[in-house]
Amino acid sequence: MLDDTLLDDPAALRRADHDRALLALAGSGARVRTALRLAEAAGLDRLRPDGRPRAVLVAGHGSALTAAEMLAALAGTASLVAPLPPTDAAPVPRADRATAPAVFTAGLAWQLPGWAGPLDLLVISSAAGGERGLVALAEQAYARGCAIVVTAPEGSPLAEAALQVRALPLPFVPSADTSDAPADDDGERGRGTEPDLPAEDPAALWAHLAPLLALTQKLGVTPLPYDALAASADLLDATAVRCRPDAAAYTNPAKSLAARLAGTVPLLWAEGPVAGAAAGRFAAQLAERAGRPALAGLLPQALTAHRGMFTGQLGAGADPDDFFRDRVEEPDPLHLQVLLLRQTAEEAPAGPGSAAGPGFGGAPGASGAPGEEEDGGPAEVPADDARPRSFGVTRAHRLAAAHDVRLTEYASRRPEPLHALVELVALTDFAAVYLGLAAQS
Repeated sequence: MLDDTLLDDPAALRRADHDRALLALAGSGARVRTALRLAEAAGLDRLRPDGRPRAVLVAGHGSALTAAEMLAALAGTASLVAPLPPTDAAPVPRADRATAPAVFTAGLAWQLPGWAGPLDLLVISSAAGGERGLVALAEQAYARGCAIVVTAPEGSPLAEAALQVRALPLPFVPSADTSDAPADDDGERGRGTEPDLPAEDPAALWAHLAPLLALTQKLGVTPLPYDALAASADLLDATAVRCRPDAAAYTNPAKSLAARLAGTVPLLWAEGPVAGAAAGRFAAQLAERAGRPALAGLLPQALTAHRGMFTGQLGAGADPDDFFRDRVEEPDPLHLQVLLLRQTAEEAPAGPGSAAGPGFGGAPGASGAPGEEEDGGPAEVPADDARPRSFGVTRAHRLAAAHDVRLTEYASRRPEPLHALVELVALTDFAAVYLGLAAQS
């Protein structure tokens, strides 16, 4: 059950936020700026590439792979960008199965595709820098002649290995909050109930993504404007201000979204690869931060993949207002909720009677330049919005309406795909944290 009173109590939010997730998200813009500055100091600005690599392979785990998926969405079909997830390193003997390693990543390994060679670029990104599997991957790529870039904390084993394989080392920027999180009532630190599976810093994504985008921009893999990355940091700062803990729920879009998703099973649908990357990230953060299941999918494929959800117990068949339900003994039933994420860069219709009022960004932000609008950010799209819709979005509205399932649409009107991605991810990251804090209270 959601404690919505906690959302309007900044002091209670701070007490509930044991691992300081809200503070970490608030510092995302600063981490992007620091990562870009350190990448230039490490030699990225002096890089003179002969041309684009045939493929960009991004190896890591957690938010490093999420950054790779976002890079693939931004690169489009012009370049091959492939995330390289880990595999099990070796079989565990039966006698050792009950004893887990001290660190989960100690049991992971990475393997290059058979076709990877001198025409390809391998990017290894790690927040810890101690994964032996990633060190072995760097050696494997060096033997095959791949170009190698390593993002890892300075002085870590992976950073040292980067020098041995003639890789370009880029520093990983940790969170500015290095103090220990206060202990929970049961003595655990933060949310770490599994010692070898600690909760990941929610803002680590930007420490992985910023140097990765700076590199691919230099190589011509991602066609970004020259100031796109610096403007992204400004957008993260603006979202942190709008979604700050002391902002009332009716003015805080992240708190409003969290309250809307309470007691639901969300279907996170997206139009286009950029919004699809944001939806996938939101599903992962809902599981990690709020302990809530969510299904993410791209339109129009999601319509056929998820249509069974509308006719099951979570759809029209579930009546939350059943007269005969015992409201004391029985918990409130879950119901389906569709959240549709989009990037809409078209101009708003002019005139006082247009459907795009202040709640949908308004005309001042139509150009998409950061800082041009006071409120900005993704906003809920009115159901009677007059803008053109794609076939997939139109059919999604019809499907939800036919089964009495609530559909909420959020859109970013930034014309630059990176800026739209940043806005959608920043908003939904805050919403996932707020939902988790209010639900656990």
